Amino acid sequence: GCNPLAETGRSKLQNQRAVLNQQILRAVRMRAGAENLLRATTNNKVREQVLLELSFVNSDLQILKEELEGLNISVEVYQNTEETFSIPLVPLGLKETKEVDFTLPLKDFILEHYSEDSSEYEDEIADLMDLRQACRTPSRDEAGIEMLISYFLQLGYVETRFFPPTRHMGVLFTWYDSFTGVPVCQQNLSLEKASILFNIGALYTQIGTRCNRQTQAGLENAVDAFQRAAGVLSYLKETFTHTPSYDMSPAMLNVLVKMMLAQAQECVFEQIGLPGIRNEFFTLVKMTQEVAKVGEVYMQVNTAMNQEPVKENIPYSWSKLAQVKSDHYKALAHYFIATILCDHELQSCDDEDHQEKALSQLYDYMPEGLMVLTVLKDKVQRKQLGKAHLRKAIVYHEEALRACGLCKKLRNIDVLQEVLTAAHKRSLLKYAQQETEDDFLSLVQAPDILSKTEHKIETIAPQFSKVKVKDFFRRLGPLPVFSAKQRWTAPRTIRIHHEAGGLGFSLKGGSPAQVYCLDPGCSAASMGLKEGDYIVSVGGVDCKWLGVNEVLEKLKSVGEQPIEFEVIS
Repeated sequence: GCNPLAETGRSKLQNQRAVLNQQILRAVRMRAGAENLLRATTNNKVREQVLLELSFVNSDLQILKEELEGLNISVEVYQNTEETFSIPLVPLGLKETKEVDFTLPLKDFILEHYSEDSSEYEDEIADLMDLRQACRTPSRDEAGIEMLISYFLQLGYVETRFFPPTRHMGVLFTWYDSFTGVPVCQQNLSLEKASILFNIGALYTQIGTRCNRQTQAGLENAVDAFQRAAGVLSYLKETFTHTPSYDMSPAMLNVLVKMMLAQAQECVFEQIGLPGIRNEFFTLVKMTQEVAKVGEVYMQVNTAMNQEPVKENIPYSWSKLAQVKSDHYKALAHYFIATILCDHELQSCDDEDHQEKALSQLYDYMPEGLMVLTVLKDKVQRKQLGKAHLRKAIVYHEEALRACGLCKKLRNIDVLQEVLTAAHKRSLLKYAQQETEDDFLSLVQAPDILSKTEHKIETIAPQFSKVKVKDFFRRLGPLPVFSAKQRWTAPRTIRIHHEAGGLGFSLKGGSPAQVYCLDPGCSAASMGLKEGDYIVSVGGVDCKWLGVNEVLEKLKSVGEQPIEFEVIS
């Protein structure tokens, strides 16, 4: 699931992102230092110099953030490599992190807390660090997702075994905000776990944009990937509510979830239209409702992106793209309904009740003086309403092209310009084909179209249970007992001889076995055995994972020899 050496466009983007993060960090530190000096000094000359320096640093920081935004809208790198004529989808870039060395903190904790030889766990610590390093460059497929999930689940074990709730372990985790490039550092594992979850969601978005949208299977996979991305980001929002990194704040995650579901809805529409859109009444009614739904969800995304506090940090090009898509798909809805009205006159063999019902579902209201059945029967009214829809389609197409032209990043995406221009020309051509003599007399305004979809798009919750993970530090013992929040004595050696009445104690529980019904007068009690002690080894053999019967067998298998076992309290 890891691909560290691939010189793909995506890996180059991630390398550029890492360099930018470092430059932003440097600029933020310089700005903080200049602001501190400004507060501290009373010398006017120094204040002037500091203010000048601050203006340079702030402008430099703004340029760096614009470069980072440029990476976030480098969508062509993430799209499928096949020649396509589709509007690009937006993926999330992976969060970058610094390397972490677990070696000393974990070895010290094993020695101090578990009273074990920490040098025996060097391989396990190395495995954990290797897995974390691999998670910085996951492959863009299901194996990459599984690797990230396995590290996320492994962190659950690590947190329980090594991170007590009452103290810090001295391990510093640093992650960079994927939108601003500003680093966030914490000593607890919450930031690490949240950032890995964000990257799982981001990787799903990259898989979704990578799918071939010219095939049914590719579009199905894209829909599934975006729904799963939305599910992971939604889970992150609900589980980690106080992450200090702004890209993982509840407000930002709420917007990202909406955006991923909108992209899934867009792929559903493409899926329906992939075999070709037949110029047939009921087919066009269905397409009108479906494409109106896409326009509606993108309008909601655009509205959410322009709300405070998200507006400050969401890439400007993303909000503009959401606006462009909303206008473009609304225009298509009006074009489809215009085609219904202009190309399909009611014939004597048609079921007029069925057509009336289908057409009335597209409108919340009809223009004053018009009835659905009358429009279907009256050729003049049909043409007038059809042309009104075409005029509205052309207005939306022009608005989409205008919004696209306002953003430099979007102007540079050739396929986006081509799709918008082609759709605009098609509507203009359709309008030119209609009779024009009644244009000045027609005051009909095209009503808004009601959206409807037969394919409800919802988040798919992450299924962590499908990824099987083995606890690296399993040798420390069963997790419910051998965890960071428990406190015990160091292991004590108990040496006893077989007595006529037996061992002088019973065992209970699962793994590890626990001393029960201890006879205060037996030799084991005199050697320091206590009620409730756990037996961790017998005759030098580790038995933390053995059940009661297996431990009793080991104790009795020694024969007449003295029995030596280790216990902890």
